[in-house]
Amino acid sequence: MNKNNNLPIIYSLRNCPFAMRARIAIYKSQQPVLLRDIVLKDKPTEMLVVSPKGTVPVLITPNGTVIEESFEVMLWALSMSDPDDLLRSGDDEMLASMQTLIYRFDNEFKRCLENYKCAKRYSETNIIECRQACEVYIAQLEQLLTAHQYLLADRESLADIALLPFIRQFARVERQWYLQAPYPHVRQWLNRYLQSKMFSKVMTKHQLWLPNRSDLLFGG
Repeated sequence: MNKNNNLPIIYSLRNCPFAMRARIAIYKSQQPVLLRDIVLKDKPTEMLVVSPKGTVPVLITPNGTVIEESFEVMLWALSMSDPDDLLRSGDDEMLASMQTLIYRFDNEFKRCLENYKCAKRYSETNIIECRQACEVYIAQLEQLLTAHQYLLADRESLADIALLPFIRQFARVERQWYLQAPYPHVRQWLNRYLQSKMFSKVMTKHQLWLPNRSDLLFGG
């Protein structure tokens, strides 16, 4: 159980892209939390009591507030502390641009990506069409990265870390195709993250919270 009531708790799944980006934001915020790694086939009762929908991430603040959406967890973490100014404080136009891009990828690209992954997994005949649907969005990122080192500027923002886990998934569907695809700037951007200390820390494999219910300090 939580032995430090002053720290937030986050239920997470190591390879879930939504949980991944929540952990990235927490890492970037340098805010300590108690990490509880789980598997979806064995969801702890403690999590289901506060979040019956049973998906991750789920963050519980010290005052008992439950945050169930990854984007909201990211905003919570960076509102607590944002040493790299990923939210671009004071620049409402930039924040609006970030939110627009994230919304498009969360609500449009993600559906195309799921179709693409399924087509590959089940050897469906429409895999090229599914990939091409994703490429509409990847091409947009390639264009943005032609102009900047990061998606919206020459320094990273909330948009970069919000999209990162999903672009990583896209790159893994047809690895050989991706490596020769006409998106060199996307590859460079993604590789920079995948080879970073941050990503290594965020993706460290921890002992599952069940059955011993031992909390792990993460971030900070």
